[in-house]
Amino acid sequence: MTDPTTPCWIYRSTRKDEMYLYLAAEETFDEVPDLLLQRFGRPQFVMQLELTPARRLARVETSAVITALREQGYFLQMPPELRPDLYHGNAD
Repeated sequence: MTDPTTPCWIYRSTRKDEMYLYLAAEETFDEVPDLLLQRFGRPQFVMQLELTPARRLARVETSAVITALREQGYFLQMPPELRPDLYHGNAD
């Protein structure tokens, strides 16, 4: 039996590098809180995907995205946490 697919439209933030908004339906920003959209900036379309539990995403757990899309209609992917100690040695 094949895993059911969840359609997903991905938009990138114009205000914050590497911040992405996943939507359950194309251009349905009405589910996204106004304050979040104000901070996100003008969404720029990146791609459309069909998500399944078996599909891997680079920075987030696919199951978390699918759950959020089904329950609230969107998922916000935050930029990766920068750890200066990884690039400049230990702080001690």
